[in-house]
Amino acid sequence: MGTNRRSVMTLFSDPACPFCHRVRIVLAEKGIAVDIVDVDAQNLPEEVMDFNPYGTVPTLVDRDLRLWESRIIMEYLDERFPHPPLMPVDPIARATARLFMYRVDQDWYQLMGRIIKGNRNDDIAQARKELRESLIVTSPVFGAKPYFMSDEFSLVDCCIAPLLWRLPILGVEIPPNATAIHQYMKRIFDLPCFRHSLTEIEREMPHETARR
Repeated sequence: MGTNRRSVMTLFSDPACPFCHRVRIVLAEKGIAVDIVDVDAQNLPEEVMDFNPYGTVPTLVDRDLRLWESRIIMEYLDERFPHPPLMPVDPIARATARLFMYRVDQDWYQLMGRIIKGNRNDDIAQARKELRESLIVTSPVFGAKPYFMSDEFSLVDCCIAPLLWRLPILGVEIPPNATAIHQYMKRIFDLPCFRHSLTEIEREMPHETARR
């Protein structure tokens, strides 16, 4: 890769990775000029290893800055490109949004990881059950406001959307009576930034709104 590419912000992204997907949603929502380089998370090029000591994606290169870990990248992008804002201005509301993102990762994304990487059928089935039940229990929260606990689209939604898009391939089906979740998914999946964030691999994934 030539040095000329460094004049534009570069995101090293696995086209199937949900953590990369959430960053791509932020980029699309803000209309940021970026060079997205598709890589295989299991076989990263040496260049990514040079930029990121953990050897993970997403990895963002912005001039001399190297960033990894999706939530750190998302907050950096929101602060550097403030319009439209994806975090509240109020410190209390910002802290609450960060807690929501932390809980999404600790609760739902960890269960997704167990489903994808599990090597025992009983553990995978248990993780599917726990994820399904946790989402159903949270259904009233999805319906409380247009977006997740917010009147405005936020980084929290950017974190949640890639997981919800992948529910069918995870083998997790949300029952029809969990109306608020289905309505939330349709609202998010119809957003231009979400549609533009999808890679070819992600577009080919079956998803809930296509099954209804």
